[in-house]
Amino acid sequence: MAPLSVTATPIDGLLVVTLDVRADNRGWFKENWQRAKMTGLGVPDFGPVQNNVSFNTAAGATRGIHAEPWDKFVSLARGRIFGAWVDLRPGPGFGRSVTLEMGPETAVFVPRGVGNAFQTLEDETAYSYLVNDHWSPAAKESYTFVNLADETLAIPWPIPLERAELSDADRAHPRLAEVVPMRPPRALVVGAGGQLGRALTRAWPGATGVTRAELDLADPASVAAFDFSGYGLVVNAAAHTAVDAAETPEGRRQAWAVNVAGVAALARAAREHRFTLVHISSDYVFDGTLTEHDEDEPFSPLGVYGQTKAAGDAVVATLPQHYLLRTSWVVGDGRNFVTTMASLADRGVAPGVVDDQFGRLTFTSEIARAVDHLLAVGAPYGIYNLTGDGPVTSWADIARTVFVERGRSASDVTAVSTAAYGEGKVLAPRPQHSALSLDKIRATGFQPAPAAESLRTYLRSLSTAG
Repeated sequence: MAPLSVTATPIDGLLVVTLDVRADNRGWFKENWQRAKMTGLGVPDFGPVQNNVSFNTAAGATRGIHAEPWDKFVSLARGRIFGAWVDLRPGPGFGRSVTLEMGPETAVFVPRGVGNAFQTLEDETAYSYLVNDHWSPAAKESYTFVNLADETLAIPWPIPLERAELSDADRAHPRLAEVVPMRPPRALVVGAGGQLGRALTRAWPGATGVTRAELDLADPASVAAFDFSGYGLVVNAAAHTAVDAAETPEGRRQAWAVNVAGVAALARAAREHRFTLVHISSDYVFDGTLTEHDEDEPFSPLGVYGQTKAAGDAVVATLPQHYLLRTSWVVGDGRNFVTTMASLADRGVAPGVVDDQFGRLTFTSEIARAVDHLLAVGAPYGIYNLTGDGPVTSWADIARTVFVERGRSASDVTAVSTAAYGEGKVLAPRPQHSALSLDKIRATGFQPAPAAESLRTYLRSLSTAG
């Protein structure tokens, strides 16, 4: 009897688990998979959904090196095996191998893309494994194989392969030099037609982008019919962002349909398919009475749009694998405050602009860069604020900067109060203070770009495009 323990191996993510097997005159007992204890020791909380058993009648039964598109937790109910694992994922570890003799006292966690094989050393060996996706003929098309006898791997099979029991298919698998590494799980961008969606698909040319015509979060049937299998990452860049229209009866229904019901449907899909969900939220979940908002501030939305974003955030926060990026004053490719001010400046208009709402611009290119960073460093899941860096400004300050950059005078922009601007208009309430604390995302090693510099770069791109 040995205490439960987990040991890393030379293959990244491949873990050997020593199980606590308790024996007496009747036989033995073990906790073969114990989520709380094992995840506490470092085994991923991989969410198994299927249990398979391979019974092998005689010693020498040898099963080929197969890398599959799911994680596995392998163990024995009876007998002993010689196990072999080969990293078939792209990267510096490709082709690295690990071997181990194991009995019921040992289990191995095998991450997606690591080839798994074994040879039985005793008759009547029962080999069991948990997986976190359901097998299907379509899934088998994603398998990656390598030959058991590959000379570069030089796996020391205890029973020579010429005397072992192998399938014809396993004998015919390619040598390592001919193997194409298993493709990583795909990324999906929902809302690819919007400002942020376009920025993400430009930043990730290998990602799949879907527009509302292809996946409509407001339509439960559309989400239910969409095939999320094969995606390891889904970024939700779709939202109902018509803040003022959300205060109308029809707009309220649309905002709740997209920002809450649609997000809940994505969350259900994330649980079923175990992908990481990245969700983009807003400063509108706060009432703006505090001059700066951190990630732990309770919700206090003023209007319907903010209420729906807060409700969507609460749903996403229930997922074990999520990044929720809270932003403010988003600017990207398309119509926005900056392009509107640039157009007014170019046309000789002298606008009145609100000077008693305060925050920082967030450029969609920065959101894409931040998502990349959080994924690359494996930052802890949860909520992260993200805006441009630098001083907090008013909308009027930003408008003056735009006017000066377009060759107009800053004095052409007249400062007005929110109350004066809203006279005679049907406007949703806005938070007065939208500045978000950036300390948490900085702690991951990400340095947000100064908003003022990003604004000047953006305006130059508008000039070039024009």
